[in-house]
Amino acid sequence: MDERQLYEREEPIGLGVRALQRLRADVAAGDTSPGGLLLYRGAAGFGKTSLLGRLRAAANADRGSQILLFARATEQQRGAPFHVARSLLQPTLAKMQEAERREMFGGWYDIAAPALGLTPADAGNPADPTGVQEALSWVMTQLAVRQGPLLVVVDDLHWADPESGQWLAGYLGQIQHLPMLVSLAYRSDELAPAMDDVLLREVREMGTRGHVVELQKLSPNAVEAMVRGRLGEDADDVFCRTCWSITNGNPFFVTSLIDRLSEQGVAPVEENQDQLRALAALSGARDIGRRLERLGTDVQRTAFAAAVLDTPFDLELISRVAGLPFNQAQTAVEKLTGDQILVRSGHEFHFSHPTVASAVYQSITFPAMRTSIHSKAADEVIASGRGGMAAASRHLIELYPDDNPAVVQQLRQAAHEHLAMGAPDAAKRCLERALREPPADEDLAEVRYELGCAVMLRDPDLTVRQLQLALDELPGLEPEHRLNAVLRLGQALTHSNRVTEAVELTRDEVARMTDGPAKTRLQAASFMWRLLRRNDPDGKETSRQLALLVEQQRGRTDPEARSVQVLRARDLTLRGESSSEALAFADLGTEGGRPAEGLGWTNQVLGFEVPVMLGVAYIYNDRLDRARNLFVDAAYEFELMGWSGGHLGFANFFQALVMFRQGKLEDAEKALKPTLRKARGLGPNNPLLWDVVAVLCDIRLAQGRLDEAAKLAEEHGIRPGQYPPAAVLPDAPALVARLLLAQGRTREAVAELERHGRELDERGWENTVWSPWVSTLALALADSDPERARALAADAYGRALRAGTNSAEGMALHAWAKVAEPEKELELLRRAVSALGQSPIAFEHASALVDYGAALRRDGRLREAVAALEQGLDIARDCGAIGLVDRARRELKASGVSPHRLRPLPSRDLTALQLRSAQLTAEGKDRGEVAEVLSVSPARVAELLAAVYRTLGTDAKGLAETLKDDPGVDSE
Repeated sequence: MDERQLYEREEPIGLGVRALQRLRADVAAGDTSPGGLLLYRGAAGFGKTSLLGRLRAAANADRGSQILLFARATEQQRGAPFHVARSLLQPTLAKMQEAERREMFGGWYDIAAPALGLTPADAGNPADPTGVQEALSWVMTQLAVRQGPLLVVVDDLHWADPESGQWLAGYLGQIQHLPMLVSLAYRSDELAPAMDDVLLREVREMGTRGHVVELQKLSPNAVEAMVRGRLGEDADDVFCRTCWSITNGNPFFVTSLIDRLSEQGVAPVEENQDQLRALAALSGARDIGRRLERLGTDVQRTAFAAAVLDTPFDLELISRVAGLPFNQAQTAVEKLTGDQILVRSGHEFHFSHPTVASAVYQSITFPAMRTSIHSKAADEVIASGRGGMAAASRHLIELYPDDNPAVVQQLRQAAHEHLAMGAPDAAKRCLERALREPPADEDLAEVRYELGCAVMLRDPDLTVRQLQLALDELPGLEPEHRLNAVLRLGQALTHSNRVTEAVELTRDEVARMTDGPAKTRLQAASFMWRLLRRNDPDGKETSRQLALLVEQQRGRTDPEARSVQVLRARDLTLRGESSSEALAFADLGTEGGRPAEGLGWTNQVLGFEVPVMLGVAYIYNDRLDRARNLFVDAAYEFELMGWSGGHLGFANFFQALVMFRQGKLEDAEKALKPTLRKARGLGPNNPLLWDVVAVLCDIRLAQGRLDEAAKLAEEHGIRPGQYPPAAVLPDAPALVARLLLAQGRTREAVAELERHGRELDERGWENTVWSPWVSTLALALADSDPERARALAADAYGRALRAGTNSAEGMALHAWAKVAEPEKELELLRRAVSALGQSPIAFEHASALVDYGAALRRDGRLREAVAALEQGLDIARDCGAIGLVDRARRELKASGVSPHRLRPLPSRDLTALQLRSAQLTAEGKDRGEVAEVLSVSPARVAELLAAVYRTLGTDAKGLAETLKDDPGVDSE
């Protein structure tokens, strides 16, 4: 559609131009939130492409004011991973020297470059899809910051390849603070509803910088103006009205019809309505098959070849793909151009409109014809050497299955390349198509194995099905692949909450193997799945067998032996056995505080579950320092590998779990929020999601936010009797019981605890920190059956004493004090405070101190009470335990402490760094000056001051006065 044909589109055109002008002006003015988002939604032919063309023209009219990144998704390219991302970024990046690109990509070059077609994909090195998407986001952001502002334009987004679409949808949330205007056009009825919802939500988040343009069909008046503008002012009303009605006001169809009428010299009068309708049937993309037939066989085949290629082409290429001599192909292209099906751009040709390209491809009704053209197109791509076998795969997939071993090998190679660029779904399509060829008998198991591995953790059901079939095929897998297939199948079953099947699988495979490292490796995997299972009827026997295997491996330091020793550490920990013994085994799995060689986080033989179990052993044996260091290293290694999905999610979760155990409630919650989003993206009821939600509920309970904790649990299906087969950290049933108890549903809590307690005792798991079910049951029975409650509390303490950690003993003593006879309460609380004061867990220590102070107050020992309460208040405040802080203040007030001592004071309620930043700010220093004095970044100063204002209830203007009123602040 040329300029004069953009009727009733003045407002959308102006909106785009104004948004671009605003971007330029805001960036020039130093605005920190200049980003904008425009969505053009409408049916096919409604002018989206033309509107984007106007926006691009406005940018090109002043090229020095911004960089234009443009991509058009196409129907046939939607199976080409990262096609849209490449179209956007590759032209600009290709102009740079490799050294410049590497510098801009930072550590992401090896991850992002294959996806962008800048380097060949390393077929033996699969990339994490989430890592690739984060790498693309980094590249786009760096381009905006270094060379922006950017105008990013994507046409026909509904046809975008899934990889690019998912990346763009996730990236839009970052653009608000970047010098970037993103403009997307799509058919709203063809875009996935979930994607449409994301785009519309992002527009709302952008406020006045986000706009949605809903394109409508043209009015009769607009069509009348178009007809008279082209065919003459004397066109009669009936003729014009008929033009509108038979095109339904679709701008593209109206334009095509008018062009056809002009070419044929049809007078715009009522008497020519029949001729008008006949021409309308051949206009635009309507009845494209009939139009091509009318133009002849050579023209038809050339159009089909162009539709299969779905990219700009020259005459040499189209003649080879169409299978025509050059001169015949040239004549055919000239006819297609004359009929406005193709248009010329330099020495290349492309379709006049995406709707036409789609219609031409759909008109290839003979499968043999389509297969023949795709075969020639695949040969051309392979011969060119550009894009590797992955680029040819979209054509190979369309070939008719023909028992061709060469095609199977090509598809397998393409799948490996797709995996290397972070496109497992594309690899899946290639391997599924390879199975339909089908492979030779000797290759069938290997292809199934590759398919199962390709979709690992993305499609667990398909992974399980294909790996099981691969293991059953004869002839089967080579030994190393068979071992890996069993390990991966066990992992997939576990992540699908089918732990029992994983246990049975590995146990059966171990039984058929001879002694050696491979067998030990599989035995370790078998025990690992069994240890993860929450309800193992043979749990005690499992522990006994593991102890025997550890004894057999004594003195060995190979990875297989060390993995078994780590599993024993985790087993002893969950069983509540001697902490010193568990830690001794855990230490055998480390070297210099890191997982020993062969047990690393990115080891793909034993998996990352072994070092996870090592970290769990440290977490529940009061060695939070070692656990923290392990999981910090894990996150770092996963980021280096680009493993930004579930792997990094678990690393971040365990770091947050360490924070929670330390009592850093606010920090833990802050760290878990992005991990929760990541876990939700991995699908419902996955292990990471259970763990994250459980800890978040625990945090909110600790902070006194009962309603929020209960709501979160309900939203994610954490309710009585509905738990995954794998153990959750913290123990899910015990958590649910505490929620019920806090809600006053004591009878339900008791029933849940008694049922769960029997299961754990049968399992042999008696760790009172991971699952404080005995103490919780004692608290639940305190009113209705005090004698049993006291017996249970004493039992819990006995279990804790056997483990021997200060945290276990202190927590058990604290719970015992709550149900003990009055004369024993103070002594039990004193012992609890003493034990917890020697542990790394701050919240439980603060809670015990407040209870101890309250008991001392009731006993009339006010001086000691105030000391305990003030210490408890200080620790609770540092923990972010809001409810406990309020309770401590009430107890202090009841102890006769002056209200002045209870109000927020800088010297008491702020950390040293917060207080110093407040003092410097009150002196008139700006953030930069404060940052320089404190040797921190200005952003860190902003965080410190935000905490200051929140805590003290003032702002920058009142800060000096608040500090002046605090007798604990030294005046300078």
